[in-house]
Amino acid sequence: MKEFPSYRAPAWLPGGHAQTIWPIVRKGAPPAYRRERWDTPDGDFIDVDWLDAPHEAEAPLVVLFHGLEGSSASHYASALMHRLAQRGWGGAVPHFRGCSGEPNHLPRAYHSGDSAEIDWVLRRMRALFPQRALFASGVSLGGNALLKWAGEQEGAARDVVQAVAGVCAPLDLTAAGRALQQGFSLVYAKHFLGTLKVNAGAKLARFPGLFDGARMRAARNLYEFDDAVTAPLHGFRDAGDYWRRASSKPWLGGIRLPALVLNALNDPFLPREALPAQQDVAAAVTLEYPAGGGHAGFVAGPFPGHLDWLPLRLLAYFEGRR
Repeated sequence: MKEFPSYRAPAWLPGGHAQTIWPIVRKGAPPAYRRERWDTPDGDFIDVDWLDAPHEAEAPLVVLFHGLEGSSASHYASALMHRLAQRGWGGAVPHFRGCSGEPNHLPRAYHSGDSAEIDWVLRRMRALFPQRALFASGVSLGGNALLKWAGEQEGAARDVVQAVAGVCAPLDLTAAGRALQQGFSLVYAKHFLGTLKVNAGAKLARFPGLFDGARMRAARNLYEFDDAVTAPLHGFRDAGDYWRRASSKPWLGGIRLPALVLNALNDPFLPREALPAQQDVAAAVTLEYPAGGGHAGFVAGPFPGHLDWLPLRLLAYFEGRR
């Protein structure tokens, strides 16, 4: 198998924060998706945005699980789907509940350890396309939930997908949460808090008494928000219990299918000391830690740069495991 070139950050865009923010500023238009609504077994729904392949029966299908407050329009989703279209592969972006532009029906939302939702989505994908090569990728929150699923399923995951890839996943949510409470990383936390509070406020208006609205509005960081909203909404004792039980890192030793774990060493969302070593994961897991890239950035090329490195890396990994 031809070795894929490692990521090298462009000299004009130094630093993890710049490499994280620049793709958001520069993101291109998403492809022309076809949207489909799936009813969930518990009476809710998710919206799946499809990139149809010209020869669907033979074309591999790549499923992408987005990050916190992300969608099919996120820069990494658009970049990957454009590259899939060029390759003649199919793509799908299932939206976590409430992330497709329409509030979901039930009080529950989504969270970093939502591996049960991953399981339902991927098994439905496999049932729809029993003969196609099926691959699953996830970025940030979606990557964490996907890797957790793969570890929980162990050998059974091979009956569903050929390989998985987690990109910039917060493998250790406790370490990631602490990192986002310090220095410039607070900017990211405040950005997420703004949209999370708006959505939580709308949910509370629909379901009065669902959680403590005063605590939610007073939350100064992601820990306090998760303690007030995410944990009670999804059956966790508190934020600490949620972060511990939802982290994918303890499950990486159980993975029994090819899995790529791709995290930049300068990712402001997760300190390098929290990254697992090879002895901490199963033999099927490939750990790839480039020096640069930021959080799901991986900008490449001369100014103003492009976002091709990450989708090409994922395609190269999946191509070798068809």
